[in-house]
Amino acid sequence: MSTFWSLWIIGLTLINLGLIIWVLMANRKVAISDDDDPENKTTGHIYDGIEEYDNPLPKWWFQMFVGTIIFTAIYLALYPGLGSFKGLLGWTSQNQLEREQERADEQYGELFAQFAAMPVEQVAEDPRALKMGVRLFANNCAICHGADAGGNYGFPNLTDNDWLYGGTPELIKQTLVNGRNGNMPPWGPIIGEENVVAAAEYVLSLSGREHRQELAVAGQKVFAQNCAACHGADGKGNQLLGAPNLTDDIWLYDGTAKGIRHSIRNGRNNVMPAQQERLREEKIHLLTAYVYSLSRNME
Repeated sequence: MSTFWSLWIIGLTLINLGLIIWVLMANRKVAISDDDDPENKTTGHIYDGIEEYDNPLPKWWFQMFVGTIIFTAIYLALYPGLGSFKGLLGWTSQNQLEREQERADEQYGELFAQFAAMPVEQVAEDPRALKMGVRLFANNCAICHGADAGGNYGFPNLTDNDWLYGGTPELIKQTLVNGRNGNMPPWGPIIGEENVVAAAEYVLSLSGREHRQELAVAGQKVFAQNCAACHGADGKGNQLLGAPNLTDDIWLYDGTAKGIRHSIRNGRNNVMPAQQERLREEKIHLLTAYVYSLSRNME
């Protein structure tokens, strides 16, 4: 932060604090004697027959407000809040996080190490490990895959046995460590709209869904020439490429005729971020076991 903006923030903060104190003191009035003229006890404001009395602020309220001002002054002295002034305690959210992580490592480090030395399959059967795994999942994965790991539009369901890149412990860990980049090129400009429609009808036929047979026949040729290289001649996909199986009824995106045409015409692009720089190896091992357990429970 530049010196100018630091001074700007400091100035605004102190001016506002000073104005608050001025307003508070300006409205602190001496109590009016009961012997005074009742007419002088009101502000003169009348609304719907209701008069506003000109009484002083309640003592308890005034003292409480003064207390909050004192608290504010102490807080701004101890913690960052005045521009680039770091506060007398030198506190930052980063160093607090690091201290909490160090305490957590001391408390749970031995347990993490114990699970890290076990095979994923064995960890996936340990109730303690799964409790830790579900917390890791909630903090790092649920925003995309859902709290129940049931997936969202464009983000796969992790509770079934349909895997884009493979569901073995080794491949799940590889996905977590390195991330994945799914890319389907837009075929609309290449094959034209007529062939897009035909290919979509053929894709519908692969999973036994309602389709227009005459277009599906033409679409089979389009599929063989342009799509089979990734999805396979039989449409059952290729996990090495992350190309989904088109013969089942599981869809990462919209599986309707309109949605399939959109995917073929415009392509799809999706990224699973790598976790190796965000999570330690022991946590990735636990997370792998948890994700692996989700689909094993469906068997």
